[in-house]
Amino acid sequence: MKYKYQLLLLGENEELFNKIKIELTNKFDELKLIQDLLKIITKDNIREYTGAEPAYVIYSGHKNNLDSETEGILHDQKLDGNVILPVFLESFTDEMPKILQNQNGLQLKDNIKKICNLILEGFELLRKNRKIFISYKRAESSNVAIQLYEILEKNNFDVFIDTHSIDKGEEFQEELWHRMTDTDVVLMLNTKEFLKSEWCDQELEKAHIKRIGIVHLIWPDCDFDNFAHLAFSMKLKEADFDKPLFSDLSKGRLKDVIITDILNLVEGARARNLASRQDALITEFTQAAHNNNVDVNLQYSRYISQDLGSKKRIIYIPTVGIPQSINCHNSQKLTAKLEKGDIDSIHLIYDDMSIRDYWLEHLDWLNNYLEIKTIKKQNFNTWFSKF
Repeated sequence: MKYKYQLLLLGENEELFNKIKIELTNKFDELKLIQDLLKIITKDNIREYTGAEPAYVIYSGHKNNLDSETEGILHDQKLDGNVILPVFLESFTDEMPKILQNQNGLQLKDNIKKICNLILEGFELLRKNRKIFISYKRAESSNVAIQLYEILEKNNFDVFIDTHSIDKGEEFQEELWHRMTDTDVVLMLNTKEFLKSEWCDQELEKAHIKRIGIVHLIWPDCDFDNFAHLAFSMKLKEADFDKPLFSDLSKGRLKDVIITDILNLVEGARARNLASRQDALITEFTQAAHNNNVDVNLQYSRYISQDLGSKKRIIYIPTVGIPQSINCHNSQKLTAKLEKGDIDSIHLIYDDMSIRDYWLEHLDWLNNYLEIKTIKKQNFNTWFSKF
C-alpha cells in the first residue's frame, strides 16, 4: 500500500523518536487509520521522501553534532514549505543549529502526547484549533475554572469560559451552545452541587447529544461512584488543592503538580473524541447515500469518494465542529496531494445542530463564492436524491 503521510525524524535523540513512534501508532489506532499510511523517514532513507505527499519534520539533537547531510535535509525541508518542530531537552539555544534558530521550539518535558497531536494537526488529521469548553458551577469552582482557563491558553488551547468568552449583548444561551458544538473537549468541574445546577445539567446533556468528549474533574467531596465508569475522569484529592477541603474551595486553586496530569488527560480525550465524532458523521453520511442508492467509498485517509464515471470523483471531507473558509482552503490543498484522479468537486460535510443561524447563513453564502462547498447534515438525504 502506498503511504500518504511522511514523518521525518532528524537528529540524534533516538529515545524521543521511539516514544513518538509508539504514541503515533496508538493515535493512528484511535483515529482508525491504517498504520501503513505513515512513512517514517530519517537521513538513512531520505531518498524515499517525496514532495508530493504531506510531510512533517521533527528535529532533536545538539547543534555541535549537526552533520552536513542533516543540515542539507533541513534546508530542503524549509524550501518545500514543510513544518519543522525543534524539540529541545534543556536549552533551545544550546541544542538547535543556526538553521533552526528562528523556529519556535518545544521543550520535551512530558510533552510526547502534545508533540504527536501537533504532528496529526500538521497532517490535517486533527484540527489545528485546539478548542476546549469549561463547564462549572460558579459558586463552587470559579477560581479553579479561571486558573485552568489561563493554563490551557498558555498551552495553545482556544478556551471557552462563560465569564470571559461571550461578548456583552450576545444571545447568551445560543452563543454558549454554538461555542460548545465547535469544541473538541468539554472540561467539567464536578463539584458537590454541579449536577444540581440546571445549566450544568443541560451542558452535560448537550455534550452527550453532540458526542463531544467530556473530561470530568471530580472534587474530593463529590461521589466518585457516579463517574467511575467514565473513560475520561480524574478524582481530585484534598492534597491537590492549596486550601483544605473544609475551607471554601471556590476560593482555592489547584497545585502545579496536578496540572500536567490534567493536560495529558485533555490531550488524550481530544484525539479520541475527534475520531468518534468523525465516525458518527461518516456513518450518517454513508447511510444517507445508501438510502438513495448512491455508492460512496470511505478511503483509508478518512475522506469519502463518489465515482461519477469517466474517471471523475466527488470528494467529501468529514469536518468536526463549525466549518470555516480556512477549512475549505486546507482541504483543497491536502486533497490535491492525496487524490490523484480527476476531482469533479470537493465538499465539507458537517453536523449543523446548535450552530447559530447567522453562521449557517454565512456558510450558505460562501457556497456561492468558494470552490470548496459545504453540506450540512440535515441536507444529506436531499443532496443524494439528486443523483
